[in-house]
Amino acid sequence: MRSLLLGIVFAGLGAGCALETNESNEEILAGSNYVAMGDSYASGTGTREYTDANCQRSNFSYAVKIANADGLHLSHVACSGARIPDVSANQLSALSGSTNLVTISIGGNDAGFSDVITRCALPFPFTCTNEINNAKSFITNTLPGQLDSLYSQIRNRAPNAHVLIIGYPRLFNGQECNLGARISSGEQSDLNAVADLLAQKTAGVAAAHGFDFVDPRAAFDPHRICSSSEWLNGLSDPVSESYHPNRDGHVGFVGLIQPRI
Repeated sequence: MRSLLLGIVFAGLGAGCALETNESNEEILAGSNYVAMGDSYASGTGTREYTDANCQRSNFSYAVKIANADGLHLSHVACSGARIPDVSANQLSALSGSTNLVTISIGGNDAGFSDVITRCALPFPFTCTNEINNAKSFITNTLPGQLDSLYSQIRNRAPNAHVLIIGYPRLFNGQECNLGARISSGEQSDLNAVADLLAQKTAGVAAAHGFDFVDPRAAFDPHRICSSSEWLNGLSDPVSESYHPNRDGHVGFVGLIQPRI
């Protein structure tokens, strides 16, 4: 995006005009059009304070923080519960030829990740092996094609935008600290493996479209659920807040995304 904007500035100045090189990235980005798309991880679910109750969009989300810090014009259309068809139907219209930056987090709901965790949290003798295997099958066989189609639509509608695909962290560190959610260490390991598979498949499709994949797993690993410095909510009240980044988690996302724009 920086190179794109610099090219625009040079074209406007014309031949023979020099551009000072001491401008900060924020100064160059200021005034750019930013569209934040996707699901609850992008809207801000988990931060416990919302400007839009239905979609749970929050001023504590990474999108709002980045827009405020860099002086961007933000169109925040991400919505809790969104799947790929929802993005196509309800969010793509925010894009245009004047869009400079796009971030999108999507795919987790399509794979039924929330439902899988809910099943894993049920008490003995319930298990979630079948649900985990179904999620893996969907991520391997169906999701890449759906993402490919969606990413093509994003590029067609926003041909000049720098697009960042935001991945999902691993949630669990092997401990059981939530009394209301019985997720064994083995199930936690299997759920983390689903997150790894989701990252692998999403990153592959993103690369094929020339989009940047922002992988949060390493940064979030010391801050998983049950750690001493959680960036993710465990089982929460209300339940919709569960297994989502908290306010510290969105600050963590800012630290990963901002250097890439």
